[in-house]
Amino acid sequence: MNFNDLFSSVNNIKGVGQVIAKKLSERGIENKIDLFLNLPTGAIDRTFCPKLDHLEVGKISTIFVRPVKHYFPRFRNLPNKVVCKDEFGTIDIIFFNSRENYIKQILPINEEVVISGKVAFYKNKFQITNPDYVQSVDKERDIKKIMAKYPAVTGISPKTIQKIYKEEIGKLKNFKEWHRNKLLEEMKWPTWYEAIYNLHNPSNVSDVDKQSPFYRRLAFDEIFSNLLIFSEIKKRIKQLEKKPKNIPNDILIEIKKIIPFTLTNSQNNACAEILKDINSSKKMMRVLQGDVGSGKTIVSLISAFVTVKSGYQVAFLCPTELLAKQHYQLFKKLLISTNCSIQLLSGKLKNSEQNTIRNLLSKKKIDIIIGTHSLFQEKTLFQNLGLIIIDEQHKFGVQQRINLSLKGNINTDVLLMTATPIPRTLILTNYGDMDISTLKEKPFNNTNIQTLSKSSEKIDEVITFVEKRLELNDQIYWVTPLIEESEKLKLTAAIKRFDYLKKKLKVEIGLIHGSMKSDEKDKIMDEFINGKIKVIVSTTVIEVGIDNQNANTMIIENCERFGLSQLHQLRGRVGRGKKDAFCLLLYSKNIGENGKKRIHILKSSLDGFYISEEDLKLRGFGDIIGYKQSGEKDFLIADPIFHSDLFEIAKHEIEDIQSLKINIVDNYSYLLKIFKKDKILNIIDTG
Repeated sequence: MNFNDLFSSVNNIKGVGQVIAKKLSERGIENKIDLFLNLPTGAIDRTFCPKLDHLEVGKISTIFVRPVKHYFPRFRNLPNKVVCKDEFGTIDIIFFNSRENYIKQILPINEEVVISGKVAFYKNKFQITNPDYVQSVDKERDIKKIMAKYPAVTGISPKTIQKIYKEEIGKLKNFKEWHRNKLLEEMKWPTWYEAIYNLHNPSNVSDVDKQSPFYRRLAFDEIFSNLLIFSEIKKRIKQLEKKPKNIPNDILIEIKKIIPFTLTNSQNNACAEILKDINSSKKMMRVLQGDVGSGKTIVSLISAFVTVKSGYQVAFLCPTELLAKQHYQLFKKLLISTNCSIQLLSGKLKNSEQNTIRNLLSKKKIDIIIGTHSLFQEKTLFQNLGLIIIDEQHKFGVQQRINLSLKGNINTDVLLMTATPIPRTLILTNYGDMDISTLKEKPFNNTNIQTLSKSSEKIDEVITFVEKRLELNDQIYWVTPLIEESEKLKLTAAIKRFDYLKKKLKVEIGLIHGSMKSDEKDKIMDEFINGKIKVIVSTTVIEVGIDNQNANTMIIENCERFGLSQLHQLRGRVGRGKKDAFCLLLYSKNIGENGKKRIHILKSSLDGFYISEEDLKLRGFGDIIGYKQSGEKDFLIADPIFHSDLFEIAKHEIEDIQSLKINIVDNYSYLLKIFKKDKILNIIDTG
């Protein structure tokens, strides 16, 4: 088998017809490499060979017995039975849908046989139903004692799956190794072929464990290919020559006049990093990460202002119109003394108004344009776009980032912002092509958020607590997971809670959720921010983009249904003013252990970086809210939690091969193709 054969259809495998190929395709297995990378989930162990007085119910056992009696009932719907013995006991072997002659042939009376299957206990007797193996003693070696176990494929038996693998894996033996011998020797790792072979043909149950050398080798390959492609993208971006923005010398003096407060050290450092990139001849691709309330918006405003003062336009992309509106209002307020022209491009505007704005933009009569995805429609043109800022960047994957950077021209820098602190593993996984700036301090430390928890069954006590907060002229967020009542998920719905609170509280109450029209949501949020509405009942649409300094109480119902990072984001909506704030977590009576752990972690810390790490541990990589990239698959083999150490090893290996000036694309093209990273390379336009 040559390398290209790996990508040929499974139809080319002996014994795989159209029916089996279709069933494999339904599991995402289209070609041979898909088949090889469909790794076992565990192993079947047939090495347990007890005597009949030491059988264990539910355990696969391989037993040496003699059949002593056949039972073949007259009625076809009844099973056939063979009573077997050894010197210590008896066991019934049960067969459904098996012919009498066949059973007599494989289980002849008084001839010792080997039987392997799962032991059950029925009517005070041990039994094995439809055993996996029945062999004569002299053919015991034909029973595969350790067998790889795969996710079930409807319509294909495990034995058929095994046969398919056996047919093809041996053909891989002469495959060329892509890693340096030095690396394999240092890590004591097998070759790629050895790893594939031993995972599909394990000698021990431990061979298929995620921490076995065979599994770790393939996990490393996937992590390595991921970081390798990021490294290549980053290298190519750094090779692009752009015009430095030529930042005015007195710009910092002007900024200090604009910003009505002192920047934190983190903000100053982030600004310095961004301004250096802007003024560089290399294209900026940078992520600005920070905890809730760390002041990312101010850093983005400074970055935008500097870019405008250098003679360029700025596009600020937001995930929602509400957030876009809030950024627009803040930019207008702080930049009012400057000659910056700032405009909001909203989908709610009439077509004629949108066309007018686009016309002004194309003629460079607008310096900073703020809006949603409409900013990047083909009809939205810039005369001299110098900086793209994207808030809540987790909506964008690698390919989208590349396309985005091409929206302007080679002189367009890109700044992504995230309000969710990113664990180190995920930084390497998702943003290896980008530089990172981190905000760890908060501009205002005079407020405290006290996190409390209470059973949802004590709703009367919660109402009393809310009434006391309202008496202190506080405003309340009340968050629920669902819009309407669900029979499957017995969770409190937003609509139901809204109706309940209207009856209980003597204040204006608003309701907001994702199914409402934008105009409706904006009207209610404006009334909440202006103080007309005192309590707002909402789904998680308020997770980002709401800044009401008078709202200092957050109540989250069914908190066990949310991830840690999401709970932290919601909590971050309060404590933005000078008053102390409260976050009350309401949990259901059937809360599980993970739910209890999340509450404990949240109550013990306000540190978003610590919380994001704990969230990763509890929920796993693929489920972390905000990290699943749009249009991208999670890791196929590697697990960032189990294999976190492999990221650093991969990072150092890439640095070594770069120092040795090894051609990455030529030497690792096969590896990149296996994990479909070659497609990303193909879309990079280096000009």
